[in-house]
Amino acid sequence: MGPVKREQVFNLPNLITLLRVGSIPLLMGMLYLPEAGWHWAAAILFFVAGLSDLADGFLARRMKKVTVLGQFLDPLADKMIIASMLVMLVMLGRAEAWAAVVIICREVAVTGLRAVAAAQGLAVPSDRWGKAKTALQMLAVLLLIMPEPLGAFKVQYWGTLALWTATVVSFVSGLRYFVRFNRLYMGQS
Repeated sequence: MGPVKREQVFNLPNLITLLRVGSIPLLMGMLYLPEAGWHWAAAILFFVAGLSDLADGFLARRMKKVTVLGQFLDPLADKMIIASMLVMLVMLGRAEAWAAVVIICREVAVTGLRAVAAAQGLAVPSDRWGKAKTALQMLAVLLLIMPEPLGAFKVQYWGTLALWTATVVSFVSGLRYFVRFNRLYMGQS
């Protein structure tokens, strides 16, 4: 057995992911301030962070810089930013606590399931439901960060509707992960 090849940890895609994690305290601080201008700034920063999620994965594949750290950190960064924003939105009265709890618990459960699967040598990759869940969560949070009013567009109404939809899709997606893990695990026996 030869030496273990070390991968470059601090490459551009991983740095973009780390910047997304680093944006969390800024986002929380902006939302904590009562002026609408800060909430607009938070919405713009959150949107950029969402785009960076697409960029880091694209760059990692394009530059052939896919790393074990990146594969772990990228989905974790998404979960951290969504969870922290949901907590702030509940505090601001823009999101319901039950929806935040369902979404955050789902994320913790699936992360734990993935760790167990990895320990068993199994991979339970994301599917369309997981990708839809992430997109809906991002949309809901973005809308709920925006201050009212936005002309005739009812930001809070559409944001709440998107959050409820994201909550249902998150729950279904989580169940699907557990069913797929069970099939893989039982097939291994």
